[in-house]
Amino acid sequence: MVVWGRRRRALLRTTSGAAPGSVALSRATPELVGRRPPPLTRGEFRRATGVSRETLERLDAHVALVKSWQRKINLVSAASMTDVWRRHVLDSAQLFPFVPESCRRLVDLGSGAGFPGLVLAIMGVRGVELVESNGRKCVFLAEAARRAAAAVTIRHARVETLSAAPADVVTARACAPLPRLLDYAERFLAPTTVCLFLKGARVDEELTEAAKNWMMRVQRCASQTDPRGNILRIHEVARERPRPR
Repeated sequence: MVVWGRRRRALLRTTSGAAPGSVALSRATPELVGRRPPPLTRGEFRRATGVSRETLERLDAHVALVKSWQRKINLVSAASMTDVWRRHVLDSAQLFPFVPESCRRLVDLGSGAGFPGLVLAIMGVRGVELVESNGRKCVFLAEAARRAAAAVTIRHARVETLSAAPADVVTARACAPLPRLLDYAERFLAPTTVCLFLKGARVDEELTEAAKNWMMRVQRCASQTDPRGNILRIHEVARERPRPR
């Protein structure tokens, strides 16, 4: 257990471990970091995650639309499109085991191309809300949800303008540094809310900075898709000091 916080108080506890029911892909060893694995195929994705054929077809529809719209608007980085099943679909799907079966409302911040929120909805998570401030991306999300037959609510708005209402789960990927993510998520927090954030190589720096203003418990799990990546499962979140007016 690692203790984080100002004056070394136990404001934030971090535990490490594998994701519950994590997909069966090996994590790169240190000597392989920096080497690109071969692109993940849709078949390998299915074997790794165990999704049904119907779910795979719906994910196919999402991926096909991303590839088509990527020519018109910048949904994801161009370089990542060569390994879309690993870099985006599996990266999103690895959050699925962390979502409680009792989840009735999941708020995905900065949904962009639908990663991870739309992928989780396709996989069966209920009550998914996709929050996106870019109008063209909202149009994309609506069409992707239609083609994938995913029941989602799309909110075309900046997160900070939304009304406060508790959610069971809050997710985010490549949206903002952790301190700002917690600011965004605050309006959706309840005592039992779980935040699932996909973070990269600077996660330690972000955790240290966040602990200056937040009390929380953090479970940190290795990403199944990036040797430098982490899944943060954050709960029992509370602001340590009032926000400045």
